[in-house]
Amino acid sequence: MKVSYHGHSVVKIETNHKTILIDPFINGNGLTDLNVNDVKPDVILLTHGHGDHFGDTVELAKRNNSLVVANAEIATYLSWQGVQSHGMHIGGAYEFDFGKVKLTQAFHGSSLMTENKEIIYLGMPAGILFMAEGKTVYHAGDTALFSDMKLIGERHPADVAFLPIGDNFTMGPEDAAYAAKLLNPKLVVPIHYNTFPPIKQDPERFIGMLEGQEGKVMQAGDSLEL
Repeated sequence: MKVSYHGHSVVKIETNHKTILIDPFINGNGLTDLNVNDVKPDVILLTHGHGDHFGDTVELAKRNNSLVVANAEIATYLSWQGVQSHGMHIGGAYEFDFGKVKLTQAFHGSSLMTENKEIIYLGMPAGILFMAEGKTVYHAGDTALFSDMKLIGERHPADVAFLPIGDNFTMGPEDAAYAAKLLNPKLVVPIHYNTFPPIKQDPERFIGMLEGQEGKVMQAGDSLEL
């Protein structure tokens, strides 16, 4: 399994002859190395409906006939736009031909802001556990620290955990370091920082806060072999 990071919260997984994109915020993402015209995902996984995570989902899914896996509200919203979708909810898991997906809780919001200044509620935010080839990837999405991360770590030990550190909208470095302690994955990678002024952080400082966990700052385009 190859796992790569592409700025903000964009993560790509290549496994079982499939390309999977998590939270494909590409256009408007000044930190990504991706071009929306070149990306060809078979599957898109979404943690929640905010624009910096929902991103280019509709365009990518329609162009590539991608399957989008998300909470039931987002999946329904996408189906109304002609996108192939699979709805789930927190605590639920489903075995696909490309791997197993399980949604975990996340403490945040989930909505889209329209050009008409309307807010469309898009269900509960989530974290994502992705399991394939005997490996587990945990993408926490946007979330505050919560104590049940310890249960997630015990039930589904992660080979790599992608944790937001930006503060303001999510956990900051201190809380994210404590989250890493609760989850105790083999590797911790910081995400959701430096894209916008309110979430400016030093990722190396975060790595220095980890207590017994290995951490790695990934630049856009960096990859791991699990």
